[in-house]
Amino acid sequence: MAKKLMKGNEAIGEAAIRAGSKYYFAYPITPQTEVAEYLARRLPEVDGVFLQAESELGASNMIFGAASSGKRVFTSSSSPGISLMSEALSYITCAELPCVFINVCRAGPGLGGILPSQGDYMQATHASGHGDFHLLVLAPSTVQEAVEHMMQAFDLADKYRNPVMIFADGLIGQMMEPVDFDAVKVGKPADHSDWATTGAKGRAPHIVKTLYLNPLDNEKHNHHLAEKYARMDKAEQRSEMYGGLGKPELLITAFGTSARVCKTAVDMLNAEGIDVALFRPISLYPFPKVALAKEAGKAHVKQLLSVEMSSGQMIEDVRLYTKDAKPVHFFGRHGGIVPSPEEVVDAIRKILPKKKAAAKK
Repeated sequence: MAKKLMKGNEAIGEAAIRAGSKYYFAYPITPQTEVAEYLARRLPEVDGVFLQAESELGASNMIFGAASSGKRVFTSSSSPGISLMSEALSYITCAELPCVFINVCRAGPGLGGILPSQGDYMQATHASGHGDFHLLVLAPSTVQEAVEHMMQAFDLADKYRNPVMIFADGLIGQMMEPVDFDAVKVGKPADHSDWATTGAKGRAPHIVKTLYLNPLDNEKHNHHLAEKYARMDKAEQRSEMYGGLGKPELLITAFGTSARVCKTAVDMLNAEGIDVALFRPISLYPFPKVALAKEAGKAHVKQLLSVEMSSGQMIEDVRLYTKDAKPVHFFGRHGGIVPSPEEVVDAIRKILPKKKAAAKK
């Protein structure tokens, strides 16, 4: 099939349908509203269901109920809306229900603005809601990758019986790029008949619960969840290395839109003979700490630079997983401003020794 030019938000909605999900519950919020607009038209064509809830609270609890039936279900929102969904996220994860949440991140805090941001990194990876739980979080940097992540997310949700979050941002949602849906292989929905609430005729009822009044039972369940997160951590760390001339002295860390900007900055510097490279986390949880430690630990890497569309949130994980063995610098833009490749280049020139930055002028 030929590639099709699509806006990111619409491509995400179509990807979900192609992955076998026909159930979508959501509430509109910029800059992801086109997901709902697209699916309001498209889902009836495939005998699907879209219900606009009265709020993000309502939508997230509809996901809780629908996921209990074992069907592939999903929702989308943006920053403040995801905050409102955080209680249900905790319940859904405790109940071990597979589903997908999309955050097309906007600037904050508060209502902030409708332009792109990465200020929800901590929320997605460390504080999605109350209690001990984790989401598997994937961060696309292109519309094609958003499609791939969205289609794979349902398989991962089934595999771990756990919610998966697609962490995009306003730029990924609003930009138009060619996409190829047929390039992505998707598994069949898993058989959830051993736990799904599909009617108890002829069998004992299945009970989906999150309440454990006996502390020993609650502890046992938390140990069970922790073991699952450990399997997730071992199997799902994803990352990409980009650029460099063989022995980069500086390693940039960036994800999503920031990473695509940094790729251009790396190309510009490499063309001048300045050896820098990009390490891009694709999975934000689990963070690709093994690969980062390996690359940052190489003798020729002297410094790191975390480039983010926030005040600096991922940099905490970069420092943690490199054990602060080498200087970790930060460059970021906030408020919905996307950094330019030239700004990243300037930031790198200020960090590198003058003799390196002057190479091949």
